[in-house]
Amino acid sequence: MVDAVRAWHPEVPLVQEVLHATFEHHAYPAHTHDSWTVLLIDAGAVAYDLDGARHEAAPTSVTLLPPHVPHDGRSAVRGESFRKRVLYLDPAWLPPRTATAAAATPTLHDARAVVAARHVHAALRSPADTMAAEHGIHELRELARAHLVRLPSAAHDVPLARRLRELLDGRLTESLTIAEAAQTLGAHPNHLMRAFSRAYGVPPHRYVTGRRVDMARRLLLKGRTPAAAAVEAGFHDQSHLTRHFRRFLGTTPAAFVGRRRGDAPSIA
Repeated sequence: MVDAVRAWHPEVPLVQEVLHATFEHHAYPAHTHDSWTVLLIDAGAVAYDLDGARHEAAPTSVTLLPPHVPHDGRSAVRGESFRKRVLYLDPAWLPPRTATAAAATPTLHDARAVVAARHVHAALRSPADTMAAEHGIHELRELARAHLVRLPSAAHDVPLARRLRELLDGRLTESLTIAEAAQTLGAHPNHLMRAFSRAYGVPPHRYVTGRRVDMARRLLLKGRTPAAAAVEAGFHDQSHLTRHFRRFLGTTPAAFVGRRRGDAPSIA
């Protein structure tokens, strides 16, 4: 089975991006998103580490990955492919207090959630079914909320790490150095890097790269060329973007948007 990735941005409230992918060899490095990631597995299984704990996503469940929590991903069985569909949803889709609970228990073992997610993806194939897709997203929200509010939600935030993350987010496309950030925040560079890595599971430079890749993919889906998206997202040039894009997503920027929404693959 050949690795393949298709993505598009539907005009549906709360939906930032839709991704359909098949991977046999690609493994995602640890990264974060600023959105809720709702993962549906159609074939195979995905092993991933989330917030330092090992989990597995299978076709019988829906996976909820909260914003700003690092995760990676790979086939759960060496040499076997997996097929997945992903919804990237606005951070406001679920209350902020549920993020910690989702990081601890991201798997929603509920047949109703699996059916709802499949209905959303089916509706997203047609602009005429926008309201049906929106209904499914709210149905998923209620099921996810019912699951998460029963779980511990105490935050394990570190103020210094949070301040650095806010600084990085605010200057995402700039060439900010750790030394400059440390001076701005009144902390020693080594202490700052340690605090961030312990709080978020990835070092600051990898966090920035992942966020820039996220920005670039959204710009590509809005019609920017790879060269323009690279510059706007803070990469040195198109080849710099392509190198990191392939590492994070298993494909090139050009292939990522090679087909338009109407050509999105059909996955039963």
